[in-house]
Amino acid sequence: MFGWFAKPDEHVQREGDAAFRVRVRTARNGDIVELRLTKGNEISSYDEGGYYVRKIIVSPQHLDRAVLEIWFDNAYRPKRKAVEGGTLIPIKEWA
Repeated sequence: MFGWFAKPDEHVQREGDAAFRVRVRTARNGDIVELRLTKGNEISSYDEGGYYVRKIIVSPQHLDRAVLEIWFDNAYRPKRKAVEGGTLIPIKEWA
């Protein structure tokens, strides 16, 4: 019941029932890379319950490298996010 009123995540945007969009800014040159994460391919079940994704990102402009990790609960709501070598861009800043 309370999931209906949950605030959407500020960095992870749902795309239908099977995918999510995320944007990462690399730390080295500030390149912006958009990722589409699908439930069937990139996101897998996690031993401690819920789901997990880890993506290695290489920007096409300067070949900057970053690593994105997202932990989801059983309803695919993001619970924890981490980026090594970059930062997540809030959806409100996407243009």
